[in-house]
Amino acid sequence: MAEPVVDISELTRSFGTKTALSSVSLSIARGTVHGLVGANGAGKTTLIKHILGLLRAESGSVRIFGLDPVTHPVGVLSRIGYLSEENDIPGWMRIDELMRYSRAFYPAWDDRYAAELQQAFTLDPATKVLNLSKGQKARAGLLIGLAHRPELLVLDEPSSGLDPIVRRDILGAVLRTIADEGRTVLFSSHLLEEVEQVADHVTMIRQGKIMLSAPLATIKASHYSLSVRFAESQRAPQLVAGVLRWDGTGVEWTAVCRDDTDGVRSAIAGWGAHIVGERASTLDEIFVAHVGTSATPPPDA
Repeated sequence: MAEPVVDISELTRSFGTKTALSSVSLSIARGTVHGLVGANGAGKTTLIKHILGLLRAESGSVRIFGLDPVTHPVGVLSRIGYLSEENDIPGWMRIDELMRYSRAFYPAWDDRYAAELQQAFTLDPATKVLNLSKGQKARAGLLIGLAHRPELLVLDEPSSGLDPIVRRDILGAVLRTIADEGRTVLFSSHLLEEVEQVADHVTMIRQGKIMLSAPLATIKASHYSLSVRFAESQRAPQLVAGVLRWDGTGVEWTAVCRDDTDGVRSAIAGWGAHIVGERASTLDEIFVAHVGTSATPPPDA
């Protein structure tokens, strides 16, 4: 098998008394879109900072393209494109100045491709960054992250707070194009619906620990949701083998289940309850079932 683009083994990191990452192991294959999902504070950004060489592993190892990003920053960072939610690019620069400035850092910068991206993202080269909308600024950051055709594109919550059209641009055309060209994307987000649209592989993280990591198709195929009607009101139905989580009230409940179809059906029948519907579980439902809470914060958070 080809060497993974990202190879992390037993990585642990603490800040004071808080453990941000606990024995995290992660491998990302070339030419895939890898979704890293978790609530805010789960450890996603800390993990990405290790990949970028901004933090040194306290224990365990981090290898990007087979190299330690801390001791070989040039060999690693020149092959990575990066876009974060903060997207901290100089506000006083015009778009054309930003492109010329960024070009100096990347020997593989592609002027023609940069111009294509600038037109595709409808960015006026004479406009200053400080005058861009949040969506336009995200497009400008993505242009800088893509124009040197990186082997690995790292997106850390890139679409948080953006309108659906901008999110569609980032998640649809850009991510799929990158992966189809044999390059690799690590896409960190708490927006499970978006990850579900584009990811080949999904890793779920909670409080610095990986709860589930598998190809998206495998995750989806091994989970399902049952709508169950009980004869009498239930405070909380029993968790039996195969049922990860119950949600509902009264006599109407939904079970998120994994694998054990026959055992779950037998248990429900034994309770005198009836299955009134069955469907594939959404990625958000699967995440909640494994992690215990939604990745998406409430509107007023």
